[in-house]
Amino acid sequence: MRYMSTRGQVRDLSFKDAVMMGLANDGGLLLPKQIPAIDTTQLAAYQTMSYPQIAFDIISRFTGDDFDQNDLRELIERSYATFDHPDVTPVTKQDGVYILELFHGPTLAFKDVALQFLGNLFEYLLEERNEKMNILGATSGDTGSAAIYGVRGKDRINIFIMHPDGKVSPIQKLQMTTVTDENVFNLAIRGTFDDGQRIVKETFNDLDFKANYSLGAVNSINWARVLAQIVYYFYAYSRVQPETGCEKIDFSVPTGNFGDIFAGYMAKRMGLPVDKLILATNENNILSRFVLNGDYSVGDVVETLSPSMDIQIASNFERYLYYLLGEDSESLCGLMESFATSKSLQFDGQLQAKVREDFDSLTVDKAATVDQIRDFHQRTGYVLDPHTAVGVRAGERLSDPDVPVVCLATAHPAKFGDAVQQAIGQDPERPASLDGIEQRDSRCELIDAETEKVKAYLAQRAR
Repeated sequence: MRYMSTRGQVRDLSFKDAVMMGLANDGGLLLPKQIPAIDTTQLAAYQTMSYPQIAFDIISRFTGDDFDQNDLRELIERSYATFDHPDVTPVTKQDGVYILELFHGPTLAFKDVALQFLGNLFEYLLEERNEKMNILGATSGDTGSAAIYGVRGKDRINIFIMHPDGKVSPIQKLQMTTVTDENVFNLAIRGTFDDGQRIVKETFNDLDFKANYSLGAVNSINWARVLAQIVYYFYAYSRVQPETGCEKIDFSVPTGNFGDIFAGYMAKRMGLPVDKLILATNENNILSRFVLNGDYSVGDVVETLSPSMDIQIASNFERYLYYLLGEDSESLCGLMESFATSKSLQFDGQLQAKVREDFDSLTVDKAATVDQIRDFHQRTGYVLDPHTAVGVRAGERLSDPDVPVVCLATAHPAKFGDAVQQAIGQDPERPASLDGIEQRDSRCELIDAETEKVKAYLAQRAR
């Protein structure tokens, strides 16, 4: 299995080199040169396999002969041993809706599924190569803590995570800043998540700086993040299909950065029988506007009850755009160059029709989010976090009544207690991992959202 960049100038990388490169050196995003196929026989076999076993079968198809199979199996099993549920990502049925619970990892968010794996993968590769790494990442709330918990205390890694000051939930902030291991550095930037994402890309595009400080990426620009997330689509299908008898199922995905739903898109290309991928957004609905109207125009970031989706520029959009354009890197480069200056892309009717073959979409505002949490709780007793509520609202509105819908529960409701309290008049039950978090020591530095300042900070503290 070999990897190449969406922009065409980086080609023929091994899986290991693709993971270590993160953002491609030509500014593009890395993808496998071929997409492995899962046939119906293997799909049926997943029904009797555990989550780590399914993960190994899928991930090993993307590593090829680049990885010792026993080492890969052990790495995967170790990564998911940290989850507090034996099924890792269990599926529960609530009032006709299937909820895929992705919040049973150390930081109670779906990002753990990929970042526990990626942290152990980085450790393995750095040991193998006798190298060190400085991870630079930006978070809208959940990636930061999941990345920190994935690499905290690891000898060969320092991690620098930026979050937008005052624009993540109190619990999200504390989950990052109360990790005081010597290799962890939290930066609150005076700006938005999009500013942090811009700083990451500009820093990685400084190839001398990237090489001198051995930069590594944990944002979903890193292919291994997307790869690990592909697994739970197959897992969910393997549990829902035998119960329903339906050949195809829908997935509803709350997303702001296009990474989680892009993993579903890749699963569908691999052969997963998906009827509809429902892209659910909050008021920061650039992705909904793209799906429904062919309009990918950046607006101002709106603060919502689902802050992890308060994003305008989706970092994984380029991967999908590459496939939408028929894997034409030259055309893609032209569009990305235009977008860099205009902050707007418009797609013609032919491409819009193609997009709508892949996705449907709905925007769910604050009032509808609160209503969804309240209504679902009244009907089922089940508490949704505000991101999951966005996905469930879209799933209930857009799925075919005759097709089962799986809604991705991306975070535990305790991470967003204020929104839950507003909706149902009571605080969500807290998992043990959050007990006393407000009283723990914390460490964080406030910094301007300027690339050169962040680079200088990293350079002074790098491995």
